Amino acid sequence: MLPLQIVVIGGGAAGFFGAIACAEANPEAKVTLIEASRQPLAKVLISGGGRCNVTHACFSPEELVLNYPRGGKALRGAFTRFQPLDTVDWFAAHGVNLKTEADGRMFPITDRSETIAECLIKAAFTAGLELSIGTPVIAVNRQNEGFEIILKSGEKKYCDRLLLATGSSIIGHKLARELGHHIETPVPSLFTFNIADPKLRALAGISLSSVDLRLSVTGKTRLQQTGPLLITHWGVSGPAVLKLSAWGARILHEHRYQAKLFINCLPNLQQEEIREKLLAVKQEWPRKAIALHRGVDIPHRLWQYLINRASINTEDRWAGISHKTLNQLIQEISQGEYLINGKGAFKEEFVTCGGINLKDVNFKTMESKLVPGLYFAGEILDIDGITGGFNFQSAWTTAYLAGTAIT
Repeated sequence: MLPLQIVVIGGGAAGFFGAIACAEANPEAKVTLIEASRQPLAKVLISGGGRCNVTHACFSPEELVLNYPRGGKALRGAFTRFQPLDTVDWFAAHGVNLKTEADGRMFPITDRSETIAECLIKAAFTAGLELSIGTPVIAVNRQNEGFEIILKSGEKKYCDRLLLATGSSIIGHKLARELGHHIETPVPSLFTFNIADPKLRALAGISLSSVDLRLSVTGKTRLQQTGPLLITHWGVSGPAVLKLSAWGARILHEHRYQAKLFINCLPNLQQEEIREKLLAVKQEWPRKAIALHRGVDIPHRLWQYLINRASINTEDRWAGISHKTLNQLIQEISQGEYLINGKGAFKEEFVTCGGINLKDVNFKTMESKLVPGLYFAGEILDIDGITGGFNFQSAWTTAYLAGTAIT
């Protein structure tokens, strides 16, 4: 009897991890990994600023799923079978130890993404995988038993089981659609906000350790996030913005990235508490310039920008500030309104929401409910997480479950 023929299409994190898991679970099978480009694991190599944010130190499935704007419900059971702790153990067993940073992100102790890529390639060879690099696939046909894979070169390959792990690529969605699956339209996730205010942009480089952001689309407050914020040459970025962009990916796309952003620079203080602090400064330093004596924990240049938005001049003194102007300043500090007029790129992550409709997939095995013998893993699915290692974790989890389920 011929050994089971298994093909994995896609040489990224999910493809390699799924193929390795499959080969280790099926030592008698022939497992072939096909990658279109000549550089496998390209996204692994550039992720996390070249350090590779492998996963996140969140070891509770209930809490872990809260970091996925799309796919969290489907992943709940999957994470009980393979979660970040299992990822840490897997890499340790394959010679790579991970470290946890203060914000929970986990990286190889070498701080080199090449460490992860080299580990996966070594594990692939050890497991006996056949790698076919620089080999684009243009079509997949379902047969009575198995699949016919047509390569761009014209060559045809045949397999009994097929795992699609092509990421958010157009060809991967095309292959899945032609096999009968519904594709949720891919749109960008994890991006920065463009704000056409030259005075704000002039503050590029200023960061706040914690702000509260509210997103308003068509006059309704849709979403809210809290976290660090960074002012950039094009608008705003930072973890709070990236989280908000992920949760608002679809609605922002629908409205052509036109929305209002409300920024609270002092989320730990109520408006009345801010008022008390400003009045205390006014009482103690009535003759001092408002621009030079803040009374609240806001960077100096940002403070000058905010008082300017409240129609306060550089030479205005605390003694002369009116009740109306004070209210306006408090409003700018706690509910400053900014117009989003486009999105920027977050270069450390390349994430989209969209992909194969999750109702088409059995999340116990990652097998298609429509096509027996066909499996999916990674970003080809309509799953995306916020920044912090969560997208890699969903790739490891779905790939491991698919690889170990293929028989």
